[in-house]
Amino acid sequence: MKGGQVIEALGREIRLTLKNLIYVAGFQRHLFRETIHFLANRRIGFRVLIMQILFTGVEALPIISLLSLGIGAVIIIQGSQLPDFLLGEQLYRILIVVITRELGPLLTAFVIIARSGSAITTELGNMVVSHEMEAYLSVGIHPVSLLGAPRVIGVTFSMFLLTMYYNVFGLLGSLTVSSMITRVRLVDHLSALFANFYLADIVSSVIKSIVFGVIIAATSVYYGFSVSGAVTEVPVKTIKSIGMSIVLCIVADGFIILLMRAVAG
Repeated sequence: MKGGQVIEALGREIRLTLKNLIYVAGFQRHLFRETIHFLANRRIGFRVLIMQILFTGVEALPIISLLSLGIGAVIIIQGSQLPDFLLGEQLYRILIVVITRELGPLLTAFVIIARSGSAITTELGNMVVSHEMEAYLSVGIHPVSLLGAPRVIGVTFSMFLLTMYYNVFGLLGSLTVSSMITRVRLVDHLSALFANFYLADIVSSVIKSIVFGVIIAATSVYYGFSVSGAVTEVPVKTIKSIGMSIVLCIVADGFIILLMRAVAG
């Protein structure tokens, strides 16, 4: 391939990338505008919102409970091998930072990506393939308003609640195991835990849960609507949705950590 052809191919790729980025930005702008309108006017799609909260939030409670209790117990069991780990004040700060600030939001996000994010992309993609989107447009209903906006709200709300639920069960499980090992009463552990809690711990967890929820929902909805018509595209878009959601959540986690450090410092 000659130099001119290489430059031409590179220019083509750059133009295509910029075109895709502009399309993504426009789609997300429309999605968030419809989400705000949904919140303000309670437009059609309320049933979709309820069903999304039921699937993403309520039905995920057993998984989150098992995961949070198990991870909390493992942290204590592994940490008990370190000298004075279970007897010092550092125990409570480590649990709060590891569970509340990091594991709670991230692991909850991964569970929602695996369950709800993939389900949203698959469902919307199949609806595109079966021409259901055109049916909604023919009766004056925009699919993003009916199917996209309620899912953004439902996933974000569920992500917030599940993260708080994970934090409570994770801390409770770890302290329960710790009290069994050290013979210290659970009430005393809880009292010391609350004494080591700071507002920044709660704020960090809340911000991450909301940001991760928006990222997961917006990414899943976008890839679902981006199916062009072939049924073979659906699993491909689903895999891309899962991968992109994980990457964006991890990147957002790093930015939020830096932001919290800058504000605290």
